[in-house]
Amino acid sequence: MPTVHDATIQVRVRYAECDPMRVAHHSAYAVWLEIARTELLRQGGVSYRQLEAAGVMIVVARLSIRFRRPALYDDLLDIHTHLQPIHGVKIEHHYRIMRGSDLIADAQTTVVCVDAQGKLQPVPALLQS
Repeated sequence: MPTVHDATIQVRVRYAECDPMRVAHHSAYAVWLEIARTELLRQGGVSYRQLEAAGVMIVVARLSIRFRRPALYDDLLDIHTHLQPIHGVKIEHHYRIMRGSDLIADAQTTVVCVDAQGKLQPVPALLQS
């Protein structure tokens, strides 16, 4: 199954994700990145539910976000996700969070595959192109 390497999703900044100044709290970004990763996987024809049923769990090993401008309540954001080449047990994603033409943040995650006991395992073939 071919892997999708790039995808874009939209999220709207919800009131509950904001501080009293209506600026998106930094913790919301990790959730948005997870949504983007999950949708990229789904566009490639695999759901996270299918992976779990096959005994493959994906856990975040590294998360890095560079905040460039604040995201504000009710902003419509585009999250562009790029999948790096897959090696061994890890999968790396790069993200650009945009509000129109404004770069709000860029980020990277490294996720790793583990079994139900938490032991590292190779990325399954169905996730590799």
